[in-house]
Amino acid sequence: MNRKTMVLTAAIGLLTPALSACGSASGGGAASGAIVVGTTDRFEAADYAPAPFDPAYAYDAGAWNVLRQTVQTLMHTPRGGGQPVPEAASDCRFTDTGNESYRCVLRPDLKFANGDPLTAKDVKFSIDRVLAIKAENGPSSLLSTLDTVEVKGADTVVFHLKTADATFPYKLSTPAAGIVSEKNYDAKKLRPGFAVDGSGPYTMKAEVKDDHLVRAVFTKNPHYKGDIKLQNDKVELRTFADSASMGKALTDGSVHMVSRTLAPAQIADFSAKPPKGVKLVPMPGLEIRYLGFNTDAPVVKDKAVRQALAAAVDRNNVISKVYGKSAQPLYSLVPTTVTGHVNSFFNKYGEANTAKAASLLKDAGIKTPVKLTLNYTKDHYGDGTAAEFEALKTQLNSTQLFDITVQGNDWSDFRPAQKKGDYAAYGLGWFPDYPDADNFLAPFLEADNFLGTPYANTTVRTRLIPDSRRAADRNTAAPAIADMQDIVAEDVPVLPLWQGKQYVAARDGITGVEWSVNAISDLQLWELGRGVSG
Repeated sequence: MNRKTMVLTAAIGLLTPALSACGSASGGGAASGAIVVGTTDRFEAADYAPAPFDPAYAYDAGAWNVLRQTVQTLMHTPRGGGQPVPEAASDCRFTDTGNESYRCVLRPDLKFANGDPLTAKDVKFSIDRVLAIKAENGPSSLLSTLDTVEVKGADTVVFHLKTADATFPYKLSTPAAGIVSEKNYDAKKLRPGFAVDGSGPYTMKAEVKDDHLVRAVFTKNPHYKGDIKLQNDKVELRTFADSASMGKALTDGSVHMVSRTLAPAQIADFSAKPPKGVKLVPMPGLEIRYLGFNTDAPVVKDKAVRQALAAAVDRNNVISKVYGKSAQPLYSLVPTTVTGHVNSFFNKYGEANTAKAASLLKDAGIKTPVKLTLNYTKDHYGDGTAAEFEALKTQLNSTQLFDITVQGNDWSDFRPAQKKGDYAAYGLGWFPDYPDADNFLAPFLEADNFLGTPYANTTVRTRLIPDSRRAADRNTAAPAIADMQDIVAEDVPVLPLWQGKQYVAARDGITGVEWSVNAISDLQLWELGRGVSG
């Protein structure tokens, strides 16, 4: 990510540096009447990352959770999940049998939050802008199948695709397709800082200290017209440096709900003995964690090394030591609950198969123990990451086939270094853009992929990804999706480790908690209200 420094004027009562680090409410009360939601997501405006909340730049779960409250999309994921439904649009559909032309008609009388009319020209401007800017680490790859955007009158837009893409409606439901105004956003430049303007259910005011967002106050947008029904007028999103301080704020009542990210120990404690007035709510989740490899790096260039790691790793051991009930083993990039999932890695390697790992290395003539550093980010995925990598090191070294060291860095250093290829092996997580197997495969395997990996498989890129996208019925895409998972297990450009489960903790009297986060980790603040606890 590449944000540039910009400080916004702080409101009276802004938290002091010490208090903003822990998120204490004592440094400044909640916005009047606001429901307060805690998060350990960190938002920074810096030279390497100038535009945290610009739809043409933002491509992480935390930033998208801000954009989903403020910037409207043509489609969105409905309350209970499933296929996307119209949001800013009144109707969207493919107009051909080949899934190459997609038309949307806007709702009547749409307006931006400032009262300006929103038309089909604004939709075209917004989509064209993302593709024109093509920000490094940005979301433009989600629109890779788009050829041109055509405006027909004030209320109709037609998307002409380069190739068939049955997943395109999902992509229009992501903030990559967020609708912004030409008045506030330059067609060819990112908008620096934390300001965001759109036509979504809320407007947002950012409070900033030392180039970091301290809190964001979301206020009901009186001009909003869409599919979402708001259960509140104001929500405050407050940032915390760690899960412990966030949990304390929840138990003392200065925060009403927390989601991202509760530590594994907190989940265990809240489950066994919830603090008075606090309830823990489990939810389905599609977050995955994996090891990625720079397949050009000498130590892992021979795929036998990567295959041996796939055979030797003991996912259950790592999960039991670190994550407990908040994770489960994963043997594919595609999570178990997503259509098309195949346990490709288990089918090929089993679990903790030291004998197979030794055989793979011996047959390839690779001297053991193989010295390898596993790199991870200390401050992006929660408090369990460091412990996870220590557990991986201990478990893999116990096979005597590897000599593993681990190295943690801040996300601001880690992500640029990973993209440049500085790491032979590294740990990353993935929160899906949409709940389809395509989004767990294509971002890692197609050209201009999320990892910036040198790995390329011609069969995957030229046949299997296009074949899978032609199928409007996603069940019929299963054979191509299965083939891709098997190829990943054979070549091991990435090594899936675990799939996460989501938990939300909230104070009694806060309603809608069970709807506040969906399966793909979208924060839906409009669902929260006040009432009698159930």
